[in-house]
Amino acid sequence: MYQVGHYGAALLAYAPLGTVVALAGNETMALVGALVCIALSTLPDCDQQVPFLAHRGPTHSFAFAVLVGGGLAGITAVLVDAATPLLDVGFVAFAFVVGTLSIVSHILADALTPMGIRPFWPLSRRHYTLEVTKAANSIANYVLFGIGATAAGLGVVIVVVLG
Repeated sequence: MYQVGHYGAALLAYAPLGTVVALAGNETMALVGALVCIALSTLPDCDQQVPFLAHRGPTHSFAFAVLVGGGLAGITAVLVDAATPLLDVGFVAFAFVVGTLSIVSHILADALTPMGIRPFWPLSRRHYTLEVTKAANSIANYVLFGIGATAAGLGVVIVVVLG
């Protein structure tokens, strides 16, 4: 998928989490999480800029997703200055989930394409694909974005109505 499709996949994956976080009274954290999730959603494609990395190689794996989640959690742990250690743990855990979820959304979106993914690298080189659409299909990318935006919008409506 292309950038806009990955943004949609990130919104779709994040919408349930963001809705729950906002309903719990943390609207700002939910919004920041959404922005971070979207911002990181295209990170796996950095492999196209690194000569020794194959496209849809290590950066398109669950191991990379956990690595990014851990990195975001580490950055959050350094930056967060909460009143209680329990609150710190909550922020750090949330950052880990957001970082991991963002990369997983990218992986799942790429699984829709014939090129597919190898998500269990380095444990397995097995290839997975649903072969729904080519990555370059702009209609599919915008449909995925529309689905993600709708899911996010539905989350906002739920928060407004129930919150």
